[in-house]
Amino acid sequence: MTVAGGAPVRVGVFGLLGSGNLGNDGSLEAVLGYLRTAHPEAVVDALCGGPEAVTTRFGIPATRLHWYRGEYRTASRAGSIAAKGLGKFVDVFRTAAWVRRHDVVIVPGMGVLEATLPLRPWGFPYSLFLLCASGRLLGTRVALVGVGAATIGDRPTRALVRWSARLAAYRSYRDAQSRDAMRAMGVDTARDEVHPDLAFALPTPQASAPSDPSAPPGPVCVGVMDFHGGNDDRARADEIYRRYLDGTVRFVRALVEQGRAVRLLTGDECDASVVAAILDAVDSPSVTAAEPSSLADLMKEMAAADAVVAIRYHNLICALKTGTPVLALCYAAKSDSLMAEMGLGAFCHPAREVDADRLLEQFRALERRSAELRQTLDARNLAVSRQLDRQFDSLTAALFPAADHSPTLRKAS
Repeated sequence: MTVAGGAPVRVGVFGLLGSGNLGNDGSLEAVLGYLRTAHPEAVVDALCGGPEAVTTRFGIPATRLHWYRGEYRTASRAGSIAAKGLGKFVDVFRTAAWVRRHDVVIVPGMGVLEATLPLRPWGFPYSLFLLCASGRLLGTRVALVGVGAATIGDRPTRALVRWSARLAAYRSYRDAQSRDAMRAMGVDTARDEVHPDLAFALPTPQASAPSDPSAPPGPVCVGVMDFHGGNDDRARADEIYRRYLDGTVRFVRALVEQGRAVRLLTGDECDASVVAAILDAVDSPSVTAAEPSSLADLMKEMAAADAVVAIRYHNLICALKTGTPVLALCYAAKSDSLMAEMGLGAFCHPAREVDADRLLEQFRALERRSAELRQTLDARNLAVSRQLDRQFDSLTAALFPAADHSPTLRKAS
């Protein structure tokens, strides 16, 4: 795959990658897999949050997203406030210079057009706007691929997100409600497509055989999150966290009292404090914690479990992809939508109002229907695989018009 003159196409990937969030890195892994299969001659590098981690894991050159290294630390002193402000100015030129070196820039998945978790406009929304504006000014095609979106109330954040989407050369979404949200915020989405989340394109580990009804119950994976609500919940963030943690602790303790082994899982480095709090509160050898470093690690844990209870969006995807029945603690509409699309819409529970007794009732219902739900997930995963093949073919046609448009060979394992 080359551009005019025979030079290989230069592809950049952009986002909060390598920063400790397994879902973000899983989306990157899926896009790199597509590029290496469909466009093996492309020269790829990244502008990202954790360049050292991205280079070490994925073997591509990477540049730090922000000039100011303390970008994500709270600036309280005059010096740090000034440095952060200067960094915003310097990043205008750093971002443009990086974009200029590429023919195509891909933002791989992630919830880059939403604010369902706490978010400041001058953080990632500003960085995304710089990227998309630079692409439009310099003639570099910027693609938002399989991204998540939600209607945003905060006016500065909404404006930056809206203009980022408008300036991108290509947009696709991981669910229909994301496209609807962008339409509601004033973006023309008539030509935008909806495809399953990119993480569904990752290889799937071999699932364990269904449990023998006469055998003792198997392990339960519980995915946790350092959850304090979203952008509009800042006034009651501590209350939301305490309620979530208390309900989760009570649920885990009840499982242990029933003789179940519980495996705690995370999806971001910040979740470690929640794991520590649960281990301290329950204090039982039946509760252990995994240390996953990728979505592949999460899927291996979940494939060996009888059932999963999880809150993070990509933890849910991992469970669904392995065909393991999962109960979702939903903090945003994207989780409810995902569960409904995969045939498990009845097994959602509000993350802001965790009721341990009700959660246990839903969990028992989930296990009673385990065999049926595994069959449902097998069928849905086959359909998702075909849809993602179409996503990658569409991306090739939009971004690499000189390349062969025959169907890609990439299939979900």
